[in-house]
Amino acid sequence: MLTFNFDRLSLKPGDRVIDIGAGNGRHSFEALRRGAWVVALDHEPEDLATATAMAAAMVSAGEAPATGGYRGVSGDALQLPFPDAYFDRVIAAEVLEHISDDRRAIHEMARVVRPGGTAVVTVPRWFPELVCWALSDEYHRKPGGHVRIYRGTELRAKLESAGFRCLGTQHSHALHAPYWWLKCALGISDEAAVLPRLYHRFLVWDIVRRPRGLRVFESILNPVLGKSLVLYLEKAC
Repeated sequence: MLTFNFDRLSLKPGDRVIDIGAGNGRHSFEALRRGAWVVALDHEPEDLATATAMAAAMVSAGEAPATGGYRGVSGDALQLPFPDAYFDRVIAAEVLEHISDDRRAIHEMARVVRPGGTAVVTVPRWFPELVCWALSDEYHRKPGGHVRIYRGTELRAKLESAGFRCLGTQHSHALHAPYWWLKCALGISDEAAVLPRLYHRFLVWDIVRRPRGLRVFESILNPVLGKSLVLYLEKAC
C-alpha cells in the first residue's frame, strides 16, 4: 500500500534513494522495483531486518532491475550518516509526526539530497488526526507515538525554509480514516473490539484485491477525508 504517487518523484533507474523511517519497507520496495539504489533507514532492528530480508528475496526472484540495489541502515533522522548531496531522491513517509525536533530532521533531509533532487513527505492530515487525538489519549501518548498535528501550511513553511520548493500536494487513504476513528473510540489496545477488526479485514481485502470501484470511490473521498497529507518537493539549485 503506497501513500504517494511514485511517478511524481521523477525516480529513474540507478537513482540513489533514501527512505527515512522505512519501517516495513513498502516504499523502499517500490523504489527497488523501479531500479533505484535504495537505503532504507530505520531505528527499529526488527523492522529493518524483516524489510532487508524481503528486499533480498525480491532481488533473488528477479523483481529488481540490475540498475538497483538495497541496503538497510540503522540510523537517526536527526543525524543522517551520509555526506551532503548524496541522494537523488528522499522519502519521508509518516515519520516527521514522531520526531520532536522536526526542523532538524527536515534540514537533514535537505542536506543529503542533491540540488535539483526531489523528495516526498507524508504526514497525518490535520482534521482526521485531530479526531483521533480527541477520541484517545493513548493514540498519541504511547512511546513512539505522534507528538504533533500538522497543518499543511505549517509543514510547507518548514520544508521551504530548509531549501525545498513545493511542487504539489495530495491527500491519500480516505478509507483508512474511519478505521482509526473506530480504534480510538473503542480502545487502541483492544484487539477484541468487533468493529475495528471487521473494518481491518475490509481494508486488507481492499489492499489485496484493489477493486476498481473502491479506487474511484476513495479518490473522490480523498480531498475531504484523506488520512495522509502528501507534499512533493524539489531541492533548490
